[in-house]
Parts: sequence; C-alpha cells; structure tokens
Amino acid sequence: MKIYQNSSEPIYKQIAAQIREQILTGKLKAGEALPSIRGLAQDLKISVITTMKAYEELSAEGLVTASKGRGYYVNAQDERMLKEQHMRQLEKNLTDAIYSARIAGVGLDEVQQTLETLWNMEE
Repeated sequence: MKIYQNSSEPIYKQIAAQIREQILTGKLKAGEALPSIRGLAQDLKISVITTMKAYEELSAEGLVTASKGRGYYVNAQDERMLKEQHMRQLEKNLTDAIYSARIAGVGLDEVQQTLETLWNMEE
C-alpha cells in the first residue's frame, strides 16, 4: 500500500480507496481479515486514528465489518452492491474529468470523442 503525504487527498481516504479497490476487484475475499489497525499504522508510519478512520469509512459503505477484539473482515459482496460501488467510483472519476475539462476549456464534444477513443482502446 502506498500513501502520498503531499497529496491533496487525506491519507485515510487514500487507504480506504486502495482497500476498496482490492475488495471490489476480488483481491481481498469475503471473510478475509484486513491488516490490524495498529499494524497498518506502524507499516505506513501514520497515526492509528488515521487507519481507524479509513476502516470506519469502509465499514460505513458495507464493505467490511468490525469484529470486537478481532479486527475488520471483508464482507461478502453481492453483484448489486459491487455494481453500485463501481458506479460510485465511475461517477467520481467522471466528475473529476469534467472539472478538468472545464478548466482546460475543452467542450463536451471533445470530451465525448476522447472517452470514445479511450473506451475503444480497451477492447
């Protein structure tokens, strides 16, 4: 896991995003334990509170569950929930892209052309 101290995104959000991606892509499976809060904080050389905040965010999203005295575990993901999580991420990324396009003075037609080009490259 990598964190960027000079990023505009808070560290806890960076951690949550990386764990979320691992869950949604299946790298972390249902029932699998997340690293301990203290252990991850030590590994990343950050505050325990920061790590806890990341885990709590994932818990609020329904991706993980806290087990008292045992830590956090990945929840089983159903297809609807996975699609919803991916759609949230897509909406965030598109919102960021629209913001960048507007700042750069790029119009909707050019954004659509760029999206279509990128879409077709992945096929």
